[in-house]
Amino acid sequence: MKKYIANIITVSRIILSLPLLFIALSSPWFYILYIFCGLTDMFDGMIARKTGTVSNFGAKLDTASDFVFMLVCFIRILPLLHIPVWLWVWIILIAVTKICNMAFVSICKKRFISNHSVLNKITGFALFLLPLTLTFAESAYSVSIISVLATVAAMQEAYFIAKGKGDL
Repeated sequence: MKKYIANIITVSRIILSLPLLFIALSSPWFYILYIFCGLTDMFDGMIARKTGTVSNFGAKLDTASDFVFMLVCFIRILPLLHIPVWLWVWIILIAVTKICNMAFVSICKKRFISNHSVLNKITGFALFLLPLTLTFAESAYSVSIISVLATVAAMQEAYFIAKGKGDL
């Protein structure tokens, strides 16, 4: 059982992300599930490393789980963001850059690799905090700060790719 705990935690993120589509965004249940999903993202890898159960399958499952959670959050939260067009364009450019980085590495290395740099983790944490700030901060300001972080992380990722450095 010990060898499956991290993967069970990861799968729970997928399962618990889906109800977020149907729960009112301002309800306590939304925030409880949302925070729980975030905690599973923090702890699954840490538990896998502590128990010596890190695996390629677990890493891919974690990436898939992150994708499901992020997609659900985008579906629920993006329509609520009141941000200018130029900021939407910036977000799209960041996404295109990240996709190109991943595609380039996947083609060159002949396998899917996700970069878990410190800057990517900081950006992910800031992105995770975004829905929690919507009640007291102007979304354009919050999204601008996250976009700066994401831009720097994407540029660092491209640099790592070009130099063959990092955890790629």
